[in-house]
Amino acid sequence: MNVLLKKLKEVVSAVLPVVILVVILNFTLTPVPNMLMLQFLIGALAIIIGLAILLFGIEMGVLPFGNNMGKTFLKSNNLWYVLIISFLLGFFINIAEPDLQVLATQVASVTGGVVPMLLILVAVSIGTGVTLSMGITRIVKNIPLNKLFAVTYGIIFVLSMFSSPDMIAIGFDASGATTGALTVPLVLALSVGAAAMEKNSKASEEDSFGLVGVMSTGAILGVLVLNLFIKTDNITGVLTGHHVDTGSVFGPFIAEIPKVALESFIALLPVVLLLVIFQKISFKVKKRAFARMLIGFLYTYIGLVVFLVGVNAGFMNVGNIIGHGLASYNNTALLVAFGFLLGMVVILAEPAVYTLTQQIESVTSGYVKRKTVLFTLSIGVAVAVGLSMLRIAVPAIQLWHYLLPGFIIALALSFVVPKIFVGIAFDSGGVASGPMTATFVLAFAQGASSALEHSNVLVDSFGVIAMVAMTPLIALQILGLIYKYKSQKSEVRKKDEEA
Repeated sequence: MNVLLKKLKEVVSAVLPVVILVVILNFTLTPVPNMLMLQFLIGALAIIIGLAILLFGIEMGVLPFGNNMGKTFLKSNNLWYVLIISFLLGFFINIAEPDLQVLATQVASVTGGVVPMLLILVAVSIGTGVTLSMGITRIVKNIPLNKLFAVTYGIIFVLSMFSSPDMIAIGFDASGATTGALTVPLVLALSVGAAAMEKNSKASEEDSFGLVGVMSTGAILGVLVLNLFIKTDNITGVLTGHHVDTGSVFGPFIAEIPKVALESFIALLPVVLLLVIFQKISFKVKKRAFARMLIGFLYTYIGLVVFLVGVNAGFMNVGNIIGHGLASYNNTALLVAFGFLLGMVVILAEPAVYTLTQQIESVTSGYVKRKTVLFTLSIGVAVAVGLSMLRIAVPAIQLWHYLLPGFIIALALSFVVPKIFVGIAFDSGGVASGPMTATFVLAFAQGASSALEHSNVLVDSFGVIAMVAMTPLIALQILGLIYKYKSQKSEVRKKDEEA
């Protein structure tokens, strides 16, 4: 109970800034209808309760499962066995990830059925399964993380030359959608479990991060390879919200529960089945510990349902209205400034961010503070949303104008910053683009785009998640440079004192 109350306290402090920001705008620049505002507040309460339960469940069930799975992989001397199981784990986790299912539905609508939902799900999940296997192999074979990223993104940029701009944006957005509230904790625990088997403690610490970042590149590769076989030069369609207007305050929440409950059940079922199978053939943990993991998955399921219902039924329409209202002022500076502020506070409510920042502080024994990483991540996402609003307001700016130099800078930094920060940065890029970002921020961008005559809602909406996934790569590696400078300065001071 004490742990759950602690989680609840943390979540309240994270979600409250978003609520305060929306309430202030409601009474100043962008009034929101009373019904929707009340639903927003109810949604915020659901998010707080759901997120607290979700994080509690992840700590009880998902993290121990991932750690045991990682240890099982490294105990095997058969690399092919490790690769096959890694692929299957990556495939099943991602094909059932709720965030990815939402994105796949949007892609099917946008492409007018040219790219069906199931096809995008399978393509992305195959890609992430392959790259998860690559990430595990990297740990086993001690391959430098920066070199793996350089090769992977090199392939991505070559494939981009043969892909349509819309599918490039969808691919980069998919890389963010694959790293949701369920996938990230499991993959992080998997990487820590695998890295813990290394004899070199420093190498083990460094290899505890990076697997999420490696896995997310598979989503981009999957979509770009798919585009080689399915041409989508003239994508048509309209992105639509899934808010159900029933004329009552609780109507949208009641309508959302069955859908979210089924999606979340499908998302967790393959992972629970894997837990049961590996308990029989490999883990063989005590019955009490196994029962605790199962109870943890139950809490995870309840928390996930409550959290997603709050996000989907309470946040989507309000984000759209605020975006439309602010853009209607035709003031680019105002739109960019609010986008910056929105990015800074929304990231605090992402469930996977909490899992990552806590693991960073734990693995580094407090050397890299959780609050420092969280602040840096907030700045990075704030810049991403701000620049995305600038892209919506200025027609001449295209998505690749941001992504190409951004990833070149990120890859260049990976060769000069401490190795552990390379993994932290690329993992952070994945966790930043979770359900809160993919709903509220995306809805805000759609609303802003729809208010401007020159803006294409379809083109400008896709790419926002990609930006949110990219900027943390640079921000966290800059933090790594600062840590490197301070460490060198401390060593020089120590030598001077000894002299």
